[in-house]
Amino acid sequence: MIKRIIAYSEGSDDVATRDFYVQVLGFEVAMDSPALGLRSGDNPVAQVLVLPPGSGDPVPRWGIDLGGPEAVDAAHAEAVRRGLRVVYPLTDESWGVRRFFVEDPGGNVVNVLAHLTGGSRTE
Repeated sequence: MIKRIIAYSEGSDDVATRDFYVQVLGFEVAMDSPALGLRSGDNPVAQVLVLPPGSGDPVPRWGIDLGGPEAVDAAHAEAVRRGLRVVYPLTDESWGVRRFFVEDPGGNVVNVLAHLTGGSRTE
């Protein structure tokens, strides 16, 4: 089950980027680290994750929260079975997310994730 889809952006100025999304567009700050996580107050699954420049290679285009770690494991197994390019290995991150990055057939990198605790924070 897909719980949410997170758009990814890169930002060069944390204060200006935060002010733009919060003061101009009305997002709330949901997370400060390892990236700036923003969400709608009215619809908390509407989210944007702003990655600092140089935060990683490859940088995903978006993230898809599958709701639970077991769903991430199943998606990973299916991606491997199909011979898709996994560009970031299946990992339990220190901030409580299980994820991997996979390249879709169009060459877009997708962060497939779920929170280990079952919560729906921004990642």
